[in-house]
Amino acid sequence: MTAASLEPAIWRDGKRYLWLIGLVVPSLAFVAFAGRALTGWSWWLWLGPIIILGVIPAIDLVVGRDRTNPPAEAVKTLEADPYYRWIVYAYIPIQYLGFAAAMYLVTRGNPVPDSLNALGLGAWLDHLPGQLGTPFELSTIERIGASISIGCVGGIAINTAHELGHKRPKHERWLSKVALAQSGYGHFYIEHNRGHHVRVATPEDPASSRLGESFYAFWPRTVFGSLRNAWRLEATRLRRRGKPVLHPSNDVLNAWAMTLALWVAMMLWLGLGVLPYLLLQGIVGLSLLEVVNYLEHYGMRRTKVHHGDVERYERVLQSHSWNSNNIATNVFLYHLQRHSDHHANPTRRYQALRDHESAPVLPTGYAGMIVLALVPPLWRRVMDPRVAAHFDGDLSRANIDPRKRDRILATHSTAPCAVAPRAMPDLEAPDAVTAAACPGCGYEYLVASGDEHEGFAAGTAWADIPADWTCPDCGVRDKLDFVLQST
Repeated sequence: MTAASLEPAIWRDGKRYLWLIGLVVPSLAFVAFAGRALTGWSWWLWLGPIIILGVIPAIDLVVGRDRTNPPAEAVKTLEADPYYRWIVYAYIPIQYLGFAAAMYLVTRGNPVPDSLNALGLGAWLDHLPGQLGTPFELSTIERIGASISIGCVGGIAINTAHELGHKRPKHERWLSKVALAQSGYGHFYIEHNRGHHVRVATPEDPASSRLGESFYAFWPRTVFGSLRNAWRLEATRLRRRGKPVLHPSNDVLNAWAMTLALWVAMMLWLGLGVLPYLLLQGIVGLSLLEVVNYLEHYGMRRTKVHHGDVERYERVLQSHSWNSNNIATNVFLYHLQRHSDHHANPTRRYQALRDHESAPVLPTGYAGMIVLALVPPLWRRVMDPRVAAHFDGDLSRANIDPRKRDRILATHSTAPCAVAPRAMPDLEAPDAVTAAACPGCGYEYLVASGDEHEGFAAGTAWADIPADWTCPDCGVRDKLDFVLQST
């Protein structure tokens, strides 16, 4: 037996137990409270931004990078290991326990005395160290700090939702919506999977930042653009099913209903005074997501190709996303920094994502790049030359902020090169298609059964599927890419 044949059996994930560190993030609410109660120091309540903007970037710089990949033969076994799945699942209950405790702390102060008294354990209060057993309330600045910290937890929860939302099992997609409820960003579940993955690295994608565009200009464009696109996508899907957009099966409305139920429950429990802090933590959470979106595809642009008479963007390649192998941020964000492989294989689980030599690399991890993104002159000084180098000096090929396009091209020394759209083979579909499979993720459309969720009734012919329809599971492959089967 050769060494190669033994490799899948003996290969071990070197980060197997490091992934548990990701559960530190939803635990920050408890750590911050304990630190404040034991020491009296207010800065503990700002632990969220301290960890994300300070500690993790420092660890990235010290610990360095990890470029190890699982062997291709081991990927299937690695993805099937339930251990990794349960780590992601565990984030959500810890997230919401911390969320409830943080909102109680913000509005009513120390929750320990009331909790122990309710349990009939009030006698223990005198034996607790520091202020753990003493009633106290937070100052306004402490309440703001606690809300921002719990917002950071909600922002990382959006990444947890991102991991779950790409998976096929219905319970994982449901858990994705649950994780998004805290931040009020439930429409991300729709727009990211069926919008961003289809239009990524194009001027039409609100979640792909443009060369010369600051994060502060990107924020309103992506927040409101993503909302519009999510609503448009759901309206189109429901229209195919013959239903109005204001229908209970509207996934955007369902996701928002979860947030409404959660926030109303908080206000009934803690009073209307909790609302400003709910809004603050929600804005912090969605902003943390969007600053990561900002750095993932900055300046990247896909080339137009021809498929017969149809012009479309080329398939998403490894070169269309910024990547990083800094191990600390990768552990905290479930390998999100191996972003190119994620876009090429959206349904692949985080532990199996691979590093590719052809993928452009950021100078440090996502956490450190967030710090740079918050200071636009520093960001452009670091990143604009990298974008230029990625396109071999021809910035006319980049996704440029249209307000700054002329100035950026005029000040760049390299003359733009004309790039003609590439032609793709014109493939004729068989006359009697019975099934069509996505060559990327394996999703299969069966004519006999249709796809009710997508609005295609049983018996809907392949020829009647809209030409601009994309794979509903991965969003990577267009209808033209599908592998057809016929009788």
